[in-house]
Order: sequence, then structure tokens, then C-alpha cells
Amino acid sequence: MHSTSLGFMKELISEPGPSASADATRRAGGRRTLVFAVTAAGAFMASLDLSIVNVAFPALARSFRGVPRAELAWVITAYAIVFASLLVTAGRTADRLGRRRVFLIGMGGFAAGSALCGMAPSVPLLIAGRAGQGIGAALLLPASLGLLLDAFSAQSRAQVVALWAGVGALAVATGPSLGAALISAGGWRWAFYVNLPVALLAAVVGPRVLPADRPADRGQRPDYRGVALVTASLSGIVFAISEGSGWGWSDPRIVAAGLGGLALGALFVRRCARHPSPVLDLSLFAHRSFSVANAATVVYAMGFFAMLLGNILFLTGVWHYSILKAGLAVTPGPLVVAAVSGLAGRLATRCGFRSVLLPGFLVLATGITWYGTQVGIHPAYTSRWLPGTLVTGLGIGLTFPVLGAATVSSLHASRFAVGSAVNQTGRQVGGALGIAVLVAILAPAHGPASSLHAFQHLWLYCAAMALVAGAVSGFLGPKQLTAQLQDAERSVDHSELRVTSVRPIPRTTPGLR
Repeated sequence: MHSTSLGFMKELISEPGPSASADATRRAGGRRTLVFAVTAAGAFMASLDLSIVNVAFPALARSFRGVPRAELAWVITAYAIVFASLLVTAGRTADRLGRRRVFLIGMGGFAAGSALCGMAPSVPLLIAGRAGQGIGAALLLPASLGLLLDAFSAQSRAQVVALWAGVGALAVATGPSLGAALISAGGWRWAFYVNLPVALLAAVVGPRVLPADRPADRGQRPDYRGVALVTASLSGIVFAISEGSGWGWSDPRIVAAGLGGLALGALFVRRCARHPSPVLDLSLFAHRSFSVANAATVVYAMGFFAMLLGNILFLTGVWHYSILKAGLAVTPGPLVVAAVSGLAGRLATRCGFRSVLLPGFLVLATGITWYGTQVGIHPAYTSRWLPGTLVTGLGIGLTFPVLGAATVSSLHASRFAVGSAVNQTGRQVGGALGIAVLVAILAPAHGPASSLHAFQHLWLYCAAMALVAGAVSGFLGPKQLTAQLQDAERSVDHSELRVTSVRPIPRTTPGLR
């Protein structure tokens, strides 16, 4: 971390109590540091996972030769669908059963899923392991944030949450290069085995240092049937999109999957409107900025996730880069995002969300279009690839954090957490759909020229999604929305999380996730 972050951690661990002795203060500070380390380890592990799996995808394709890309893509989409379906409900489950218990269960589930992925002799078992990882991540992330907030005073919470998010950003920034190094040295299975030491350490240290919180709410059970409905709905829609180009869009199986997914989605919305503890609180969408920002997030993610995986596939499949070289080649993008995100937040505070998002999405679309129009069959990293990576990273840095902040800008402070969780759910839904579209676009490609043509179509699709997301974000209110966020921030009780600037409560995939 940066020296400022280290300095702030020293300040946090030395918070004196009103009458605490120096020794007691040091012990309490050391305990807070361990709580931060354990909870941040969960954020790091979950954030690192998707970056590594993207880099591992070409190695998976070589290991399971003959498996269609549409089937192999479920290694990514299974995680996204399960995670998206469970995230909001998992937060309520943690409140109901106890955050420490749910955090440790989630960590164990994530480790078990990782072990199954690493040992999987077949793609179906690999997909099952990824679904297990999705369950574990959905359980551990909301619980880890709750444990972290309980361990620190109200005055320190916003800053320590920012550090927690920074750990996730660090995982994202280092994911491509670290994942490529691991896979090059030991094969794709190490993309999953790397999670086991972290989970083991958390399992040993966690019960000793995490506070034994009491369940805060033993009222209405979360709507687990609603979780099943939305999972089945998303699975059907993703299946129809990803398999449609291969089986034919008029194939009865594709039509049944697509229509069935849409019908189940309608039932899910109806259930959410009537259930006392719904998976998705529809009343949140009464706020225009919340509805607009989440719609833009879903569209954004449909292009964003497809671009991330598509870039790796292009570098390894068309330019024939090694996995290590491809991982290093895409690393400048996340570094630019990390450098720009803080400035984007400050600009949004001064000028308003819309004033930053509209030019940001235009920059992002320009960078992706550069790939589609300037990159050719023959490798030319410095002159062709790197400019697109830098401009794209700039666009992501200007849009990603600001769009997340706009989501919670009009909500009461007590609803920041659930609002942020819904936004992360929308991002994962968009990501799953985007990967399915990637499969449909790239499926017909055969030979270098045909592959380049397919990737050009993919990049232009991703650029179009950025432009549509920008158009949707144009319906956000002007500058006064940031003032609403600041007013809510000032009015929040000291027992609740305070949010500074335009930072929302962080999600699992800050930065390039």
C-alpha cells in the first residue's frame, strides 16, 4: 500500500479509549489490525479470482480440447450468476445468523469451491466448483464489511472502508500479471489453488480475532425461493444467448430457454413486489438516480466484461502471446484506473456525476473503438495495443467509481449498503450477459482473418455498450445529486456508516473486475 495508507492504519490502531491504559490501547489496536487483515483477505481473494480466471481461460481451452467455447464460458458465468443471485440475500442472512459465522462459512465455501476447481477432471465439475466459489463470495463479502464496521469507531469507518476497497483494487490491478505468472509456472489449476492458503489462514485466525457478534435480526427469513427464481431466470437467458449462434436461434431448446428465462424473471419481479423480505427491494427504484445508475451499470457491464475476456483471448489466440505476456500486456489498464479513480471522485463532487460520466463514457468508447479499428493480425503492441489500453483505462477510471457513487447518491444513509449491493448484483448480471454475447460473436471465427473480423465486431459491440451506458447516465440529475449525498452524509447517526466524498460502500470487483 501507499505510505499514506500505512500511516492511516497506524492512526487507526492507536485510537485511545476514554480511560484505557496504554497496554489496553495497544492490544485493542492490534486486534483491530487483525480484524482488518482477515476481512480484507476475503475481499482480496474474491477480487483476485475473476481477474485470474480471465487470464486462465486460454489455458482452460487448451486443457479441455473439444469442449465448445459456449460450454467453457460457464466457468465465468456460473460464478457471476450465483454471486449476483445471492449477494443481497447473503447480507440479510449474515445479519440474521451472525456475521462472523456467515463470514467463516463463506470463506470455507469459497475454499471448497476453489479446491474442486483445481482438482476438476472435467468441465462440469469445474463449473460446479465455480458455483461454489460464487456462493462463498456472496456470503463472505457482506459479512466481512459488517465485521469491519463493528470493529472501528464511527469516525474511522469511512476511511477504513476505503482501505478495504483499496485492497480489492490492489487485487484487481495485480490480478492479470500475478495470475499469468502462476499459470505459466504451474498451470491453470494454480489460479484456484492460490486461494487455499489465504482461506486457511483466515480460518485459523478468524475465530480468534473476529468479534463474536450477536444476530441483529431474527425476524422474517430471507426469500430463498426468490433466489432460486432469479438464478434459473438468468441461467436460461444466458444459455439462450451463448448457445444460440451454434444451435440456431430458432432451435426449440434456445427458444424455450430464452422465453422460460424471461417468464421466470417476470415471476421473480412479481414475488419481490409481494414478499415481506424480498431478494430485490423494488422500492429502491423509486429514486430516479438509483434506477438510472443501475440501468447504466448493467449495460456498462455487458460490454466491460466481454472486453476484459476478449482482450485476453485476442492476445493469446490471434497474436499468439503466451499467457504471461498477455497478462503483462493488459496490466497498464488497471494501473491507469487506479491512478484516475480518486480524481474522478473529486471531480464528481465538484461538477456532478453526469458531468464526469458523459465525457468518461465517450473516452471509454473511443479507447475500445481504437482496438476495433487499429489493431491488426500482426503484433504491434507499442503502436497499436498500448494506446487503446491507456485510453480505455482512462475511460474506466472516469466512469466506474462515479457510476457506483451515483447509485447510492439519493438513498438515505441507512440504505447505502443494500443499494450498493443491488448495484453490484446488476454488474454481475450484466457481466454474465456480456460473456454470453462474447461467445455468440466469436463462435463462427475460423482462421486468423476471420478471428480478427470477429474480434473487431466484439470491440465495436463493447464500444456501443459504453455509448449506450453514457446515454442512459445522461438521465441522471445534475450537480445537486452530489449535494444530496453530502446532506445525507451529514445527517447520518454515528452508529451508522458514514460515506465521504462520492465513494459508495465498496463492492467485490472495484476497478477492473
